[in-house]
Amino acid sequence: MSWLNKIFKGSVNRVSRGHYDGDWHEGHSSDYNRETYGDSDNEDMDRAIALSLTEEDQNKGKAAIDTHYNLDEDEQLARALQESLNAESPPRQNVPVENVRRRWNVPIEDVPSRQYVPAKESPPHVYPASGFRTCAGCHNPIGHGRFLSCMGSVWHPECFRCFACNKPISEYEFAMHDDQPYHRSCYKEFFHPKCDVCDNFIPTNRDGLIEYRAHPFWMQKYCPSHEDDGTPRCCSCERMEPREIKYITLDDGRKLCLECLNSSIMDTPECQHLYMDIQEFFEGLNMKVEQQIPLLLVERQALNEALEAEKNGHHLSETRGLCLSEEQIVRTILKRPQIGPGNRILDMITGPYKLSRRCEVTAILILYGLPRLLTGSILAHEMMHAYLRLKGFRNLSIEVEEGICQVLSHLWLESEIIAGSSSNVASSSAASSSSSSAPTSSKKGAKTEFEKKLGAFIKNQIETDSSEAYGGGFRAGYPAVERYGLRRTLDHIKLTGSFPY
Repeated sequence: MSWLNKIFKGSVNRVSRGHYDGDWHEGHSSDYNRETYGDSDNEDMDRAIALSLTEEDQNKGKAAIDTHYNLDEDEQLARALQESLNAESPPRQNVPVENVRRRWNVPIEDVPSRQYVPAKESPPHVYPASGFRTCAGCHNPIGHGRFLSCMGSVWHPECFRCFACNKPISEYEFAMHDDQPYHRSCYKEFFHPKCDVCDNFIPTNRDGLIEYRAHPFWMQKYCPSHEDDGTPRCCSCERMEPREIKYITLDDGRKLCLECLNSSIMDTPECQHLYMDIQEFFEGLNMKVEQQIPLLLVERQALNEALEAEKNGHHLSETRGLCLSEEQIVRTILKRPQIGPGNRILDMITGPYKLSRRCEVTAILILYGLPRLLTGSILAHEMMHAYLRLKGFRNLSIEVEEGICQVLSHLWLESEIIAGSSSNVASSSAASSSSSSAPTSSKKGAKTEFEKKLGAFIKNQIETDSSEAYGGGFRAGYPAVERYGLRRTLDHIKLTGSFPY
């Protein structure tokens, strides 16, 4: 199963800062100096502005102001104000604010009374017609003072806020997501992927891109470094061990996650119930195996030793089940081991079992410590090997034999998942019903959400197996069974040694 490699790049945007003082100045930061003039100078400036506006209104007979005014008049007004500042302060006159006309629909009170620009520039209240701008945040005029230019708009500094924390963004750079601005720190917290193993932010590579690995089924994300730092994987579901969770260590060194441990089968007596379920499954397909074939749960070492002594069959390098045809002595697990300190298996009790050849199959061996669904899928596969040998299927190619065995394993998994789902429905219906009849139940039991997901994972492994024998054989055999049925497909295999097409 191929692993996924993900690379993506976040977006970083920059803020253009500026100020408005009668002309727009962008591309730099600018704070107006609030202490340029003393209080008396500020009052003089306010009176000068009010008087000049009043006189202008009187001279124009209080007519409406033409928005397309002549810029030369503004320059003359600016020079007049400059001269008024240099001259001695005029006598105080009480000019009511309400008598000052509003120009260009901008209220006098909206112009900050204590934010000024140097007198050599145009007065703060003078708005060129082409320079009128509105804040994209509060939708009010920018007015005089600092502003930000970003995202194609201008903003009051306090209005340009992070979409996550709703605090103003004062940094030079910010991040974007779904057309919304974020502090870079907030963006990282919300959108930067974290490693599911070490729980740290996944680092960037040399090109500044975030690169991580992901399991193709579980989509567990992790730093690329964990592939080489000895981080263990569960021998059943293949998920990596998170730092805060300790997997179970089996005596042969395999690791087992806690979810897989919940339904694991650890000894031969415990496996007999599952063996009976699979025998009934074969009978339901009119494929009853008459002979009593011993089923033994063994450690990895015993499985490898039996594999070396076996002359028949096709096996992977990582074998988890065997259908034996030779007489030999195998050590089997007699009692479920205990879990000791450090989540390690203790008190493994094994005993010898002598295999006698009474038929073409002497025993079926299954690796211990795997969850029920995985153990059952392996057992169904090995049971099909036994059925083929006992029914006289000879000299089959590895693709055909392993392929049809994988088909039976897949069919059993489908029946288990469906039975588990129907059992859940039956249990819910029985709990809500007031009928006195006994509730319908499945002897296989209801499946937890993880077991359903694990069953789908094992099926996916069979379907996507890249090997020519197991994967290729399944992908050739499954469509044949779906099209012609299992019985006709087996008859064709026995007659021709190949799948029907």
